[in-house]
Amino acid sequence: MAAFLPPGAPRPRSGNDNPSQPPPPNYNPNLNPNSLADNLNNLNLNRPPSMPSSAPRASPFGQPPHFPSPASLPGVSVGSSPFSRPGPPPGALSRPAVPPTGPPQSTLSPNVPPPARSMGPPTGQPSFIGSRTPPGYFPSSGGTNVPPTYVAPPPGAFPSSGFPSRPVGSAPPPGTRPSTASPPLTTGPALPHSSAPSGYVTNGPPAFMSGASPGGPRFPPAGSAPPPPIGHPLTLGSAGAAPQAQSMRSFLASPAVVAPPGPPAQPASPFSAPPQGVPPPPGSYGPPTWPVQPGQVGPSQPLSGSVQPPRMFGMPPPPLPNQSMTAIPALSQTGAPVSGTSKIDPNQIPRPIPSSSSILYETRQGNQANPPPPATSDYIVRDTGNCSPRYMRSTISQIPCTADLLTTSGMQLALLIQPLALPHPSEEPIQVVDFADIGPVRCSRCKAYINPFMKFIDQGRRFICNICGYTDETPRDYHCNLGPDGRRRDADERPELCRGTVEFVATKEYMVRDPMPAVYFFLIDVSMNAIQTGATAAACSAISQVISDLPEGPRTMVGIATFDSTIHFYNLKRALQQPLMLIVPDVQDVYTPLQTDVVVQLSECRQHLELLLESIPNMFQNNRTAESAFGAAVQAAFLAIKSSGGKLLVFQSVLPSTGVGSLSAREAEGRTNISAGEKEAHKLLQPVDKTLKTMAIEFAEYQVCVDIFVTTQTYIDIASISVIPRTTGGQVYYYYPFSALSDPAKLYNDLRWNITRPQGFEAVMRVRCSQGIQVQDYHGNFCKRIPTDVDLPGIDCDKTIMVNLKHDDKLQDGSECSFQCALLYTTVYGQRRIRVTTLSLPCTSMLSNLFRSADLDTQFACFLKQAANKIPSSPLLQVREQVTNLCINVLLSYRKFCATVTSSGQLILPEALKLLPLYTLALLKSIGLRNDGRIDDRSIWIECVSYLSTPLAIPLVYPRMVAIHDLKQKDENECLVSPVIPLSSEHVTDDGIYLLENGVDCLIYIGNSVDSNILQLLFGISSAEEIPTQFVLQQFDNPLSRKVNDLVNEIRRQRCSYLRIKLCKKGDPSGALFFSHLVEDKNPSGPSYVEFLVYVHREIQMKMSS
Repeated sequence: MAAFLPPGAPRPRSGNDNPSQPPPPNYNPNLNPNSLADNLNNLNLNRPPSMPSSAPRASPFGQPPHFPSPASLPGVSVGSSPFSRPGPPPGALSRPAVPPTGPPQSTLSPNVPPPARSMGPPTGQPSFIGSRTPPGYFPSSGGTNVPPTYVAPPPGAFPSSGFPSRPVGSAPPPGTRPSTASPPLTTGPALPHSSAPSGYVTNGPPAFMSGASPGGPRFPPAGSAPPPPIGHPLTLGSAGAAPQAQSMRSFLASPAVVAPPGPPAQPASPFSAPPQGVPPPPGSYGPPTWPVQPGQVGPSQPLSGSVQPPRMFGMPPPPLPNQSMTAIPALSQTGAPVSGTSKIDPNQIPRPIPSSSSILYETRQGNQANPPPPATSDYIVRDTGNCSPRYMRSTISQIPCTADLLTTSGMQLALLIQPLALPHPSEEPIQVVDFADIGPVRCSRCKAYINPFMKFIDQGRRFICNICGYTDETPRDYHCNLGPDGRRRDADERPELCRGTVEFVATKEYMVRDPMPAVYFFLIDVSMNAIQTGATAAACSAISQVISDLPEGPRTMVGIATFDSTIHFYNLKRALQQPLMLIVPDVQDVYTPLQTDVVVQLSECRQHLELLLESIPNMFQNNRTAESAFGAAVQAAFLAIKSSGGKLLVFQSVLPSTGVGSLSAREAEGRTNISAGEKEAHKLLQPVDKTLKTMAIEFAEYQVCVDIFVTTQTYIDIASISVIPRTTGGQVYYYYPFSALSDPAKLYNDLRWNITRPQGFEAVMRVRCSQGIQVQDYHGNFCKRIPTDVDLPGIDCDKTIMVNLKHDDKLQDGSECSFQCALLYTTVYGQRRIRVTTLSLPCTSMLSNLFRSADLDTQFACFLKQAANKIPSSPLLQVREQVTNLCINVLLSYRKFCATVTSSGQLILPEALKLLPLYTLALLKSIGLRNDGRIDDRSIWIECVSYLSTPLAIPLVYPRMVAIHDLKQKDENECLVSPVIPLSSEHVTDDGIYLLENGVDCLIYIGNSVDSNILQLLFGISSAEEIPTQFVLQQFDNPLSRKVNDLVNEIRRQRCSYLRIKLCKKGDPSGALFFSHLVEDKNPSGPSYVEFLVYVHREIQMKMSS
């Protein structure tokens, strides 16, 4: 039987009770996690105008849609895009009292005739508005006046202060730009600066410069100052003997001995809101503005299609196969330097070079696919047939005709698909097409959807499928005559025939039931540890604040439960005077009491829910139950929403120790095994058994997506717990060690973004390929019950799925190979949609073309994901060797087949992949591939990589570092993010303060000799020893403090994540943590960058001579 109250727990107080109750231990009552969100715009998501308070909100950029305004034509709906583009990370949003009304006005692009059919976004939804910057983008490194043959820059091209990363329209810092004269030993003509319209640097065949820096503003319209030219080849100095090449076993197998982390209370607390009474600086964490510079078109300017953009500045004509390379000279046959007294200058080896130019990228030009810009660059996409690379990227922009050619290259063929990725604010919204009851036009054999690459013949009466080659009859209602060019006369007026990404309104045949409602069930840990650390109070506060951000309307349902060694449900029916507690004591055979009253409409229970959330920390403040029935609680919550499906958001603080799915502390055993060299240590990164996996598969079958917020100070077995969100399309948020002082702000921001970001429910995804290519497997957070489809109970804009491809036949040289991803999903307002993304790439039989068209960011993201997949099932040494061999084999193939005329003493790198050795070394030194980290830290790294987007892959292992002690010297209108510093300790001085961020964490390192005046200005102290253990960055009334706070907020905006800040001091374990991220240095985790290049060269020479 269900009891009404837990033993010893007071009833939730009514609204008339005294609200002043003692707070839980260690919880900071003065913390206002929403203080950075004050006075900024809040944006609705997928909110039809028919919903209460749901009028479309004005875009902070003021840009109208670029697509022609809708007229009336059968087959296309009128309205706005399926998702309202969110603003910056959730912490940047606040809710205005009265939302502005009126839809954004549409404009016609120049030279585009008024359409004869409706082409607007979907009816009943606001257009893409807001400014949430997709995470991790950096300026392109393209735009230098050099041919694709890469030669290293001269000394001084990489100043010790870092790489230039300047704001929009800012002047170059003194000494950072060489003269515009041609550098010595460069080949090919120097091209003039781009004269493209709109002031953007435009793309052009054949290739983009690779290697954008993992940092910098994501979408600032940048000035057009040319980047530094690349100078003469690498030369050798004589400062001392070169480092001796080591064996790879010493590089890869040496145990990483790093200072152990301190106790949970030792690490610095993350950044919190400004102190009470001090408002955040203007624009500190709000929607980014895209200032318009002279000669530059703002986001509201429609993109003209009448002018053929010239080549990108600095891009020569297509190079010869042997030109696209990087030469690192003076390495002998054995890999050692030619002279024993010489060494490679570390300032001249390939490193990421940031660019301040925005690229206007057209997906196709002249009926040919354009190679995409680097994922970490700043670009604006114009969809001219192929989809935006934000939605789908291929590891190679030209598809090898045979499997043998692909094998010879050493590269992998895969797609990285982010179907709901956020577009740039000045890009066109995705158009929604409604074919009414007949549904979208499809191939009758392979079921591919109509797209721009299906060819119409016989005066439009038939069409040939670009996926399977079958010829179909055109539906009578869809018929249109062909023009002189063989295209349908209405092709440019129908989004599905001229756009690479389009969304169809699904008909009844795509539904096995009515679209599910938006259901949100919150499950909160109230065990003794959670109460005492303040985790329960932080969770309740965050939930209470985000309730108003849930979708409005009668379809939104909510429920709440708490758990320790038992499970407590709450009846939230309006008829009750206060919420009623119902206890489920059986944690082995779980059930849900009063199922219909546990999950109710939000509109009926808002007051009860707010009252309950306010009361829970006080109800359990004297709880002495240490056990946690996590598995049983999750199963009971699933039973409550099983009939409808929905989102289950779990707040967990301790290791599950009782009931279904209970776990034991494996970490102590793991440390023993690792120190003893146990070969089976990797099994600690596997789930302990299949109990939670079996539960997760059932959750996915009933469309329940689980997200887990881990607020802990101890080991919690992430490897076992993460199985549930990984299988159901969710994710794990990890707060270790949890701090009640600063982490509630991050918890609130993470929860709000989880709820408000563009997302869908009960989704199914399938990828189709042209004949000759087939899908080999999928990787990501999903459940797959049949080989061809991926089941996604939840899908959102941050999730990426990797699709490995293989040949099953020979492709024809010169033809094109198409890939189509179809995602069937339900919006949060119950609209069933099909998002179709199509990419068509040329086929080639030349190996040199493969290397020229390789996509470094996508290739490395696949390296990263494949390594993460192997870590739990293979010994660490084996994984590290496989990662190294992947890099070596690619470079060996290029050296052997594409650069045979070059000197044997040079390490030759393909231009497109010149940074692959650096990123491979960074991966080898990452927490996932080291054996000195905590088991949970490695498990959460693996979990994060599984759904990581392409733009965030490189920053995760090769972070961005900037100096913050001299920010006061910068101009007011200069970019907030300082020039990037190479990740080497020689660029870190004892009298400096440095900030390093990787998209997850933000480390601030303070040298031992920092000027006390600077410490006083930034932290209000006179020496580093005075910094308290529980540190919170505050803003003081001085320019330097304001600039540092603005910098931190800008990085959070760019990453769209409320990064935790950790303070690091030299001679402290936190200092060892900081220096472990300086991947170019030699450390116990691996060799230095120069040593790794020497080793790679030696291995290539040995393989070529064998």
